[in-house]
Amino acid sequence: MATSPPPPTVPPKPTRDPWLPAPRHPWLRPTIRIRLTLLYGGVFLIAGVILLTIMYLLAAQALHVGNELPFKLVSGQVIATNDTCPEITGKRLPPEVFNPALNDCMQEQRQLALDSLLRRSLLALLGLSVIAFAFGYAMAGRVLSPLGRITRTARQVAGSDLSRRIELDGPDDELKELADTFDEMLERLDRAFTAQQRFVANASHELRTPLAINRTLLEVQLSDPAASPELVQLGKTLLATNERSEQLVEGLLLLARSENEIVDRKPVDLAEVATQALDQVRGEAEAKGVELRGFRRAVVVQGNGVLLERIALNLVQNAVRYNVPDDGWVEVTTEAQGGHAVLVVTNTGPVVPAYEVDNLFEPFRRLRTERTGSDKGVGLGLSIARSVARAHGGRISAEPREGGGLIMRVVLPR
Repeated sequence: MATSPPPPTVPPKPTRDPWLPAPRHPWLRPTIRIRLTLLYGGVFLIAGVILLTIMYLLAAQALHVGNELPFKLVSGQVIATNDTCPEITGKRLPPEVFNPALNDCMQEQRQLALDSLLRRSLLALLGLSVIAFAFGYAMAGRVLSPLGRITRTARQVAGSDLSRRIELDGPDDELKELADTFDEMLERLDRAFTAQQRFVANASHELRTPLAINRTLLEVQLSDPAASPELVQLGKTLLATNERSEQLVEGLLLLARSENEIVDRKPVDLAEVATQALDQVRGEAEAKGVELRGFRRAVVVQGNGVLLERIALNLVQNAVRYNVPDDGWVEVTTEAQGGHAVLVVTNTGPVVPAYEVDNLFEPFRRLRTERTGSDKGVGLGLSIARSVARAHGGRISAEPREGGGLIMRVVLPR
């Protein structure tokens, strides 16, 4: 019985896109390792050639000086050509005395030539070493300049500016791979942070409408004279809860906005901003018996006035609300220090442990003391202040005050 021929085999699929250029051999790729090898090998070769040439010239000169006889024979008498061999100059000596003296003279002449060669060789080596170190320093700076560019970009990104990119050009070596990988990571981080901020902003906007409707319905119900006392009390409680929710939403929205860098900057007097914040909390401070004091010198910064006022207002509100019940005070000062504008808010209050200071800037974080009161805020004030300060290229810090309370310091570039 005849067997059917086997089916034709399908050729394997190519593992590489035929339209792409063929990959180069690893040894032909201009990696930083090969470049450094060629650089250091070339420098060593050039330095060796120069040093060998100098040594050859010095040796030729030394041999020329060493081969010059220190005397000559004139009519059977030794006449000196220099003062190297005074023992045999102008004297008639027998051979058994003349030959040892001549040998000693030649040895001394050779030693002088070698000493001169050694001194000049050391001077040449010293000069060549200085040139080699200077050339190596310059070439190393040129080779490592991409690392400096990567470092500067990373430092700018650390200041919450995720829009920065390295965009390193040059040969396709390890440094370019590192820069491209870093750019890809920054791109993903930028998209993630942008999506997060957009989500928070959209959610805050969506939550505003129902909260506003709830507040309107509660206010209408409370304005009804026929409402029972129990209903009025319930309405007030719900209205306070709704107001707290609105503050939370506003805080989240402001926090999402302040994470971005401020592009539209205008001159803002930090002293005026602090004064406006004090005016807004003056009534609350008088009700709590807290004294407001401090000097405010005019200092102008470039930024957003509304956001800067939010920093001052949040700090002053916290200083008033988390104060001592008797003889408390809040001191607010503004001044210029070098190229920076400084806002300092100091207050009396409960003792704050040093290990708890950093937690104050985290969202929804409060101390385990009286800051847990639900009527004192939503836990976003210092988080918003830090975000706004970073968006302006500044920083905010806190330190416990001796005797209780905090010293809050905001530093902004002028």
